[in-house]
Amino acid sequence: MRAIRAAALDLFAQKGFSAARLEDVAAAAGVAKGTIYLYFSSKQDLLEAIVANTIGATLTKVEQALAASPAPAAELLRLLGRAIAMGIQDPDRRRVLHLVLSEGARFPAIADFYHREIISRGLRLIRAIIAKGLASGEFVSDELARFPQLVIAPALVAAIWSVVFARIETLDVQAMMEAHVELLLRALTGRSE
Repeated sequence: MRAIRAAALDLFAQKGFSAARLEDVAAAAGVAKGTIYLYFSSKQDLLEAIVANTIGATLTKVEQALAASPAPAAELLRLLGRAIAMGIQDPDRRRVLHLVLSEGARFPAIADFYHREIISRGLRLIRAIIAKGLASGEFVSDELARFPQLVIAPALVAAIWSVVFARIETLDVQAMMEAHVELLLRALTGRSE
């Protein structure tokens, strides 16, 4: 099953979701086309399995780690920022995100699945961190509770940068995410330095 997912991700990234055929995936994975149907009911189902295994599993680990942590909200936001940066630096996760960005408008089911299984969970996680900081008095602003997308915005920039501009200029994703989180924390805590 792993070989099928890997071959599919390669083909989806190279040809696009619509142009990639399950016959091609089977050939690249070294299996008969019928073997794919033992594990996946459709090309959409295969893509959803790729998303669940590359990003969803990592998100589950981050959710569990942050839920179990007694750390202050600011530290949780920093930990989340590091996890986002690590995720964007992983080639497979970056390819999945690029695939969703490039194909999601033409295939709403892809965007719907990704939003339901990844985006909405990430936004809930961010809101929970902000709520913890507000409840403890650590944060004085609720802006990120209202607009949690601000936390993940650098991930989108990094994904686009890696595809379009990386050959021209490298981007230190980890350092950018750390700087971004510190800027957000200044706004959340009301400190100016």
